[in-house]
Amino acid sequence: MTSRLNRRDLIKTAVGTLAAGTVAVGTATSIAADRPVEPGFKIRNGRIRQSVMGWCFNPMPAEELARHCREIGLEAIEGIGPEHYPAVRKLGLKISLVSSHGFARGPFNRDNHEFCLTKLRASIDLAVEHQCENVITFTGMREKGISDEQGAKNCVECWKQAIAYAEEKKINLCLEHLNSRDSSHPMKGHPGYFGDDVDFCVELIRRVDSPRMKLLFDIYHVQIMNGDVIRRIGQYKEVIAHYHTAGNPGRAELDATQEINYPAVMQAILATGYRGFVAQEFIPTWPDKIEALRHAAKVCDV
Repeated sequence: MTSRLNRRDLIKTAVGTLAAGTVAVGTATSIAADRPVEPGFKIRNGRIRQSVMGWCFNPMPAEELARHCREIGLEAIEGIGPEHYPAVRKLGLKISLVSSHGFARGPFNRDNHEFCLTKLRASIDLAVEHQCENVITFTGMREKGISDEQGAKNCVECWKQAIAYAEEKKINLCLEHLNSRDSSHPMKGHPGYFGDDVDFCVELIRRVDSPRMKLLFDIYHVQIMNGDVIRRIGQYKEVIAHYHTAGNPGRAELDATQEINYPAVMQAILATGYRGFVAQEFIPTWPDKIEALRHAAKVCDV
């Protein structure tokens, strides 16, 4: 009887201690998530060339965000309207990626080809004008009546029509892989997106058979859909021309509340010899969005 009571007491004590520890860890994590490790941090190493995705910081004006980027030490910006390019370049920032036809209306459906090709060619010209190496492209959404096999053929056919112009202008077309799992927010996931398997996206790129057809490796999306991020970075290093970041789950800060080990991922990127841009594409949740950006810059400055 005494032995049973002792065991019960021990179990109660252990559970109580564990609960208290969980609260303490949760509190510590919350504190870590609320503010950066180092206030006033500026990029020191610069081995990872960092950029930022402008839309994540809306409604902050592009020029205001660019000034903060310059102060922190980020080299470039993307995801802003082309009307802002001259002003942010005047501030000393580069344009790291030029937008094109968007992810919803893509070449999966042949009816969209003329639209996509017009957008891609205009974006290639814009990239040349602003000395940017990369133009983004997408597969588009699956549609009833079009099989995956036919949709894949349609995508490749469209990109093959655009790639000669990209080669002539020395611009990369970067296919972005997106997750189709997260339906909680229009920009956290894209249910119905055709290019939701990064391995298959690489297969589509190889079918185009051009040194200018590349992969935009979005670490957040790859983690959700495929995982094994570091191995895939090494596996696909020859076709990767651009990277995006965000914390998973939630597409928030690169802090202690999410599951991706970003310093290790950045080291893996460096190990491939990559010298392009890594763009911060998280949606800030901290009260001070720029401190969140500063924190992410520090995490990736390996």
